[in-house]
Amino acid sequence: MSAATRRVALLQMTTGIDPAANAATIVRAVEEAAEAGAAMLFTPEMSGLLDRDRARGARHIVPEAANPVLAAAREAAGRAGIWVHLGSLAVQADGTRWANRAFVIDPAGEIAARYDKIHMFDVDLASGETWRESAAYQPGEAVVTVECPLGRLGLAICYDVRFPALFEELGRLKCDVIAIPAAFTVPTGRAHWHLMQRARAVEASAFVIAAAQVGRHEDGRETYGHSLVIDPWGEVLLDMGEGGGLGFAEIDLARIAEVRAQVPSLANRRAIPTSARP
Repeated sequence: MSAATRRVALLQMTTGIDPAANAATIVRAVEEAAEAGAAMLFTPEMSGLLDRDRARGARHIVPEAANPVLAAAREAAGRAGIWVHLGSLAVQADGTRWANRAFVIDPAGEIAARYDKIHMFDVDLASGETWRESAAYQPGEAVVTVECPLGRLGLAICYDVRFPALFEELGRLKCDVIAIPAAFTVPTGRAHWHLMQRARAVEASAFVIAAAQVGRHEDGRETYGHSLVIDPWGEVLLDMGEGGGLGFAEIDLARIAEVRAQVPSLANRRAIPTSARP
């Protein structure tokens, strides 16, 4: 392994309606990732709770300072001495709204960065599924990056992947890696998951790490899985398919400079002129 190579671990999980059980899964993953020599563990969107029954789930959604899943992940990271990207948790943001919030935790168990999902998933799918994320969650307003063992890490969550402007900004900020944790539905996953994740990696000339939810959940939903690690050229280094558990990939950070030298799209980018009005 070269000096520029880092091992990353991805947790592909089937989060349920019991935060304590989900926290136990995350803690085991932190321990196993550290034992396997990973520099950083990535978990999916909504790692702490997935419950489409908002009335039932609401009693578990508390401010981050009181969130037991976050506390367990921080303690485990500190004990194992590993960086953890907690893909996201539902947390109380103010008196009436929640936030879909990602956390980057350092090896001392401290929170190094937070990111609130910017784009809300409000859709009616042909399958009959209807989702209105904005009915309960307030959107984030800030683009977030953080320095970690993988270089500059840019943060996004799930539905954000459909909005290139966010990734144009992360590319402008010269992110080395972009995390896109997700709980993708099966119909949209089959159609667009691999396509969009590869596109985001190519556009930003960066690694993309996308830890995902998978399978049939306690609340009745079904998620697509296929957690991915993609290199800056768009090559898939890891695809976890439809199984649960930990996956590992080796990422060579020297590959970033190679790709940016070969296709210098970030350096060649120009502002798009405003179209003339008739």
